[in-house]
Amino acid sequence: MLPVSIFLGVMAGLFMGLLGVGGGVIIVPGLIYLAGFSASRAVGTSLAVLLPPVGIAAAWEYYRRGDVDLKAAMVMAVTVMLTAWLAAFLAEDVPDVYVRIIFGLAIIILGVYMVVQSAAGLFH
Repeated sequence: MLPVSIFLGVMAGLFMGLLGVGGGVIIVPGLIYLAGFSASRAVGTSLAVLLPPVGIAAAWEYYRRGDVDLKAAMVMAVTVMLTAWLAAFLAEDVPDVYVRIIFGLAIIILGVYMVVQSAAGLFH
């Protein structure tokens, strides 16, 4: 498990620092497919990894360059915290297979949307 944990940590760190994603996009699927975790265990473990100290160094660098909106970040932090708690509470009743399907569809939809919007910008 140690090599998988190190690999996922490095990949998540690279993606977090460069793209602002890592937990859901890298750690969760990695734990499911490389470590055999259930979707629920992968999500819980990812959340434990991403507790406040993890993102501080990268966030500080973006803040230092003036690329952080503190007001928006604080509002989202509170709403994410409350909503994530509620979703985690409700997730107990969601079968693992549905968690995987919802996760996969969300990534596909967001990815397609982002590619289409970005490509449209190339032609303006």
